[in-house]
Amino acid sequence: QVQLVESGGGLVQPGGSLRLSCAPSGSAVSMYEMGWYRQALGKQRELVASITRSGSTNYADSVKGRFTISRNNAKNTAYLQMDMLRPDDTAVYYCNARGAPVSYWGQGTQVTVSS
Repeated sequence: QVQLVESGGGLVQPGGSLRLSCAPSGSAVSMYEMGWYRQALGKQRELVASITRSGSTNYADSVKGRFTISRNNAKNTAYLQMDMLRPDDTAVYYCNARGAPVSYWGQGTQVTVSS
């Protein structure tokens, strides 16, 4: 069973930065399309960013120009660099690894943007 291990969440002031990491234990990140989703309190889970196996990226309009998704196959890790954070970025962030027919989820990491 593949487990996605997430790290990097926390409390940050508006305008600050955080970097989330996601590593699949027992598998290789190179095998999957990787994505980051988030779920704010009382809202549905939404896609934040994704990156294909070949490196093509996709972003939600609300994070374009502020967030960057990347992958380092040598380190077996995917990342979400979050800059210029805003209070409305506050949510639990989930890592997803997808490779038909499987889809794995991380346990989630809390990101809170507040002064």
